[in-house]
Amino acid sequence: MTQDYSHFPRHLVAADCIIFGFDGENLKILLVKRDFEPRMGEWSLMGGSIGSDENADEAAQRVLNNLTGLKNIYLEQLNFYTQIDREPTARIMSISYYALINVEKNIQINEKYSAKWFDLQDFPTLIFDHNEMVKDAVLRLRRRASTRPIGFELLPEKFTMKDLQSLYEAIFNEQYDKRNFISKINALDILVKTEEKDMTSSKKGSFLYRFDEAKYQKKLAEGFMFKI
Repeated sequence: MTQDYSHFPRHLVAADCIIFGFDGENLKILLVKRDFEPRMGEWSLMGGSIGSDENADEAAQRVLNNLTGLKNIYLEQLNFYTQIDREPTARIMSISYYALINVEKNIQINEKYSAKWFDLQDFPTLIFDHNEMVKDAVLRLRRRASTRPIGFELLPEKFTMKDLQSLYEAIFNEQYDKRNFISKINALDILVKTEEKDMTSSKKGSFLYRFDEAKYQKKLAEGFMFKI
């Protein structure tokens, strides 16, 4: 016997993306200006309805690609928002995702959306429950960054120790002792020190490092615990 669902209410489901970036000093969030009512002209997360021919992950990837032109972005499902009155025009539930983007990549932001990077410590009030989504995403990002090397998604392929420390300070909104931080990172043994230097910070320059994914995966299989 087949269940008849025709008498049940139908709801719309959207995928909303909290997009984080890092400019070398501050953690950033990419917002778009809403171009339709209600709340037209106000700042919003980038999102869109989930199509009948795609799952939620595919919808989120499509939303990100439409905005940034990028593929293979780090993306993680965050939460499901079902408050009855979260959107005034219809019963729309939202599956949220957070994404990590290296701002040095060739990002071609679609001008259609009037998108802008804002400092995570100073961005405008967002529509509906989007501020709650951002708050939840920051908490998740901090948990993940303390137990997984996802922070490297926000850095260029080669970076200095100062870049790495600045990133973690931005994520956790706190200051670290340079010597202790470097000691912790070196103890993880998942970076490769290159022969190249960044000469912009001083005459002597700073060595560039890169994250060794293969070494990390091997250590992980051996029971390694990443912890900052």
